[in-house]
Amino acid sequence: MRLNGVLACLLVMCADVCRGDTPANCTYEDLLGTWRFQLSEGGHNKDINCSSAATSENTMAVTLEKLSVAKDELGNLGFFTLVYNQGFEVVINGYKWFAFFKYTEDGGGQVTSYCDRTLPGWVHDVLGNNWACFVGKKVEPVAPQLDYKPVTSPRLLHRTFTPNQDVIEAINLVQDSWRAVSYPEYKTYSLRELHYRAGGPASRIPVRGGPRPAPPHLAKLAAALPQHWDWRNVSGVNFVSPVRNQASCGSCYSFASMGMLEARIRIQTNNTRTPVLSPQQVVSCSEYSQGCDGGFPYLMGKYVQDFGIVEESCFPYVGKKTPCGGLQKCGRTYAAEYSYVGGFYGGCSEAAMMLELVQNGPMAVSFEVYPDFMHYKEGIYHHTGVQDPFNPFELTNHAVLLVGYGHCHMTGQSYWLVKNSWGAGWGERGYFRIRRGSDECSIESIAVAARPIPQL
Repeated sequence: MRLNGVLACLLVMCADVCRGDTPANCTYEDLLGTWRFQLSEGGHNKDINCSSAATSENTMAVTLEKLSVAKDELGNLGFFTLVYNQGFEVVINGYKWFAFFKYTEDGGGQVTSYCDRTLPGWVHDVLGNNWACFVGKKVEPVAPQLDYKPVTSPRLLHRTFTPNQDVIEAINLVQDSWRAVSYPEYKTYSLRELHYRAGGPASRIPVRGGPRPAPPHLAKLAAALPQHWDWRNVSGVNFVSPVRNQASCGSCYSFASMGMLEARIRIQTNNTRTPVLSPQQVVSCSEYSQGCDGGFPYLMGKYVQDFGIVEESCFPYVGKKTPCGGLQKCGRTYAAEYSYVGGFYGGCSEAAMMLELVQNGPMAVSFEVYPDFMHYKEGIYHHTGVQDPFNPFELTNHAVLLVGYGHCHMTGQSYWLVKNSWGAGWGERGYFRIRRGSDECSIESIAVAARPIPQL
């Protein structure tokens, strides 16, 4: 495929879909079928601006088939995956294609998702060269998807959070698996800031069927793994970087991804390299995410492969979106590969996560944050259903770092061991345990792994 033809007409892009958040809500079934990609001029570097690129009659047809097979018009076979409910990536014939689905929204909370069209996306060869832009349109139309985002009163969102001791007592009364407490620092946050802390307003819950059953050979391999695993203590050695605090920015996806890369570099180099990478670079610079409004670890793997990531000392975290610049003199870490655990979005399972964890290191996982989780202190978490009528909390999706697993003989519960990004004073010194094997809060539905290339 050649991307460097002579091009003429301007890319059509509506002003009302240029905003930073991406509330599109499309499904795997919407994605299946034949797409036609219309290309811009190729031969550019990674600084290409796809919001103003030009397209031509140069097109490419790609058919996406279950479960993850892509096939182009020349008969080449490749791979595709849905990215959450927001977009998709196709890898075929030596090129990678990624775009978000198109959407519009009005001031009343109504969102229209056009799941048969994309916003302008990016394409480049698998070596990260020869960049171009494209827009995708499905050959067989999909009816627009109408949805409504919860519209909470701005006055209410800016109200300072007020601890409710009755809620804390109710959580502790209805179960004895974990303990809830009131965190004094929450008094300094507004409800809006707590929503960002738990994932960000763009981090919505997609339609999904939960984890797939593990193939028999994976289940057999997982059954042979140790009963307990903790990357903080492997024969007395800690391979996990320190707990950090994202504050009120919806940057959990960046902290989870940086924590994964930091730990895997430590494992690869036997702790001879212990970098702390820059979540701020992603917040400020990545066009694959939405800054403090949320993002996805899969696209952080893509960003680090495409652009590299600098260390914290080069671009310190400030907890808000800032201008991107001044990174030219800093060394960068790149990812050799990135993927959903299980091979594609929707292919995850407990067994696949355990094998990936033990064999390759910590990974980024996402789960649904309910209001009771904000009060977690210790124990094996599960959602209790207890609500706080005075502090309404919108369900969000939060990214964290999976570092281990275990089994509590006293209670018979299996659990995941997870590193959060809410500071070392939260939970079990910045960590929490959550039920394993039952897809508690969808934690076994979306796991992402990446393989970093350590700097020499």
